Amino acid sequence: MSNPPPNKLAIPLAPILPRLELDAECAVLLGPLPDAVAGLEALVGARKLPEAMRLIAHAMPKREVVWWGCMCARAVPDPAQPAPDAEALTAAEAWVRKPDEANRRAAMAAAQKTAFRTPEAWAAVAAFWSGGSMSPEGQPDVPPAEHLTAVAVAGGVIIAALRGNPARAPDRFLRFLESAREIAAGGAGRLAPEGG
Repeated sequence: MSNPPPNKLAIPLAPILPRLELDAECAVLLGPLPDAVAGLEALVGARKLPEAMRLIAHAMPKREVVWWGCMCARAVPDPAQPAPDAEALTAAEAWVRKPDEANRRAAMAAAQKTAFRTPEAWAAVAAFWSGGSMSPEGQPDVPPAEHLTAVAVAGGVIIAALRGNPARAPDRFLRFLESAREIAAGGAGRLAPEGG
């Protein structure tokens, strides 16, 4: 019997704490904990679900976290979704499947056709911010800050949780948590789309 894959959230917590923008209560809660898995469980136990989403976004590897952002967007579909947002999601998923420079730049090109108000748009931006340069091709390289992918995904996931019916956000966060745990364990993290 083979060993299960390592949990991709099992990283030291201290280096990512400054990026989480935590209130004092959450900072005290997480301060003594060793890794992101323990931090996530503490936040969920304290019902600090938006903070838990941010922790996931900063703890998971970039490719996996962009995929998670895509899965959260798909879980809460927008029946009136503009075509550019659908195209941004497709571009973000294409980058996850083949994280090369062409797909990274295509994700941003797709995102730029949106109004930057949807989880689909922010998943595409997150893919673009995953590495490489933010400058136009042929210009001097300007690498994105290391944490920008996580910032984009965290924002997109929170937008997805609030989409259409903000009262459903707590339940959606719990579904998104299931997806993140599955992805962290090496799975696909797919969620059934909500129906109305």
